[in-house]
Amino acid sequence: MNTDKLIAALCYFSIFFAGFILPIVVYLLVQNPEVKKHALHALISHIIPAATVIFVIIPFFFMWSVEAFAAAMVLVFVLLAIINIGIVIWNIVKGIQVLAHDEF
Repeated sequence: MNTDKLIAALCYFSIFFAGFILPIVVYLLVQNPEVKKHALHALISHIIPAATVIFVIIPFFFMWSVEAFAAAMVLVFVLLAIINIGIVIWNIVKGIQVLAHDEF
């Protein structure tokens, strides 16, 4: 198996074990432009779940009543769960696609 393919796939799979660190290190150290592209895409997809934390804070500024706040928080958590699960699935699919792809 090609080492570049494995490194590119690990950038996507690192959402489970290394978060931002592995894609950043790979992007900075590896010279292959294809691997750099995958590392950047993986890094962006790893940043999105962390950035969604902002949406948990927003309902605190619009606390009209306890019921409205509770409803807003439930809606926010459901939406964020869907987004974050989708991103994890996307990373798994992209990692498998990189491993299965013949060109590299």
